[in-house]
Amino acid sequence: MRIEDMIAKKVAQMPPSGIRKFFDVANEIGDVISLGVGEPDFDTPWHVREEGIYSLEKGKTVYSANAGLLELRQEICRYMQRRFDLIYSPTKQCLVTVGGSEGIDLAIRTLIETGEEVLIPEPSFVSYKPCAVLAGGVPVPIPTREEDDFKLTAHELEKAITPKTKILILPFPNNPTGAIMEREDLEAIAKVLRDKNIIVISDEIYAELTYGGEHVSIAHIEGMYERTVILSGFSKAYSMTGWRLGYAVGPAPIISMMIKVHQFAIMCAPTTSQYAGIEAMRSGDEDVRKMREAYDQRRRVMLDGFRSMGLSCFEPKGAFYVFPCIKRMGMTSEEFCEKLLMDQRVVVVPGTAFGESGEGFVRASYAYSIEVIKEALARIEVFVKKHLK
Repeated sequence: MRIEDMIAKKVAQMPPSGIRKFFDVANEIGDVISLGVGEPDFDTPWHVREEGIYSLEKGKTVYSANAGLLELRQEICRYMQRRFDLIYSPTKQCLVTVGGSEGIDLAIRTLIETGEEVLIPEPSFVSYKPCAVLAGGVPVPIPTREEDDFKLTAHELEKAITPKTKILILPFPNNPTGAIMEREDLEAIAKVLRDKNIIVISDEIYAELTYGGEHVSIAHIEGMYERTVILSGFSKAYSMTGWRLGYAVGPAPIISMMIKVHQFAIMCAPTTSQYAGIEAMRSGDEDVRKMREAYDQRRRVMLDGFRSMGLSCFEPKGAFYVFPCIKRMGMTSEEFCEKLLMDQRVVVVPGTAFGESGEGFVRASYAYSIEVIKEALARIEVFVKKHLK
């Protein structure tokens, strides 16, 4: 018996994350500046940490309900109404997950039968495609383009729909492009979907990190509330990545089945994190505002930096990434990132890590201090001037 032959083919054939490769190399080299990690550089706000600590001191370390602490679900639903004018029942339409990533997996596994298709606008977060494959689904990429501000257009969506289409992933604000979908864009998407049996999984983890306007959820568009599962979490807005806390809200029949899968696979999200999450939802709006203002300043510095060195760069209006075009360099995205790392000790991520349509682009995160960003940009400019064609 060969152990390798016992591994499921869909797992063995799955490529590793295109992001991790560069971190592994960077860890072996000194003097590296990384713009590669999609993680806030802020500490979790102290009052949130304190609530987690206090829950431990009080011995609140037992399992919660499978769906999460009722008090947290109530706060999540109040937040959804307060911020996005969406009303959900904390007992029937809300589930607390182990980060937003578990929510992606749960939603897809709950909905997909073998052979059904999952539409995925790309470039986008690396987990959607593997989760679709592991659930027995067929991922169908829909390329988005710089000339469309990396938005999903109704025309491209309609072209991609087949009788096997079951799910549309809507990943906006987008990682890696920073693109957002505005109300008129969502209304056009909704018009395509209203007469079709397609569920939307709207990943809104970056909803609080939008610049120049308020985030609009597709669930707020007429006819979409009943067919949309919203996934979000605490990692990005509240700088709580290591707490592994997320949530899903949506139609009660879907949420109840997601809870069933979650019940057997996970049991419940970490109790300590849930108590911290209650405090974040209840009293964290000002923390979010301050962090968003800091990201906005960094966004402008990084955008101006790439443009001034001669690289075109679409203006991101959400998340904390820029997605400059490096086609003038005469290199693939992978080559650019490898050579930049070895030559100038700066890590950025090739656009192809987020789908084939990311070729010719790289992702740089501005979840770093202004000082780090400026030093990284100075190094990148040296590299660009040396190789620009």
